[in-house]
Amino acid sequence: MTDEKWRELLINAIKSRAMFYYAFYKEFSAEIGPEKTAEIMKRATYKRGLEIGKHFAEYAPGDMEGLKDSFLEFMPDPKATFNPKLDRCDSEGLDIQLQSCPLKDAWKEAGLSDEEITIMASIAGHVDNGTFEGAGFDFHAETWKPGHKGCCQLHIRPGKKGA
Repeated sequence: MTDEKWRELLINAIKSRAMFYYAFYKEFSAEIGPEKTAEIMKRATYKRGLEIGKHFAEYAPGDMEGLKDSFLEFMPDPKATFNPKLDRCDSEGLDIQLQSCPLKDAWKEAGLSDEEITIMASIAGHVDNGTFEGAGFDFHAETWKPGHKGCCQLHIRPGKKGA
């Protein structure tokens, strides 16, 4: 199988994940409302991130260079998927701009409104909160909103020693 075919399969798998998020969101929203649904989905997504974060815990609380290298190597086919742009990596923090996102692309292709994509990006983005907080770092993100360039912006800071 060619690299291009593997890349296509990977992107389609990520897009499928996006549509699962949306299917769950729509179904649960009809039963319990959109706010409660988003809250529950964020918690579940965060918990998945905690599992992923175990891969990066050895770099906590402050090896930002090691975290950067490990995270970028962990990301599947970075250029084709999320196309991360390193904005900062020093002892005070790590900032990464995701310039593309197959999840967001899938939601756009499915005809979701900007408001719906914003909600879905916020839900899906909680995996990053779980990943970096679970690994022992301080973290916040700016998930996609209309008018934002690219997609999410990840802001990782050294964690507290002994946390």
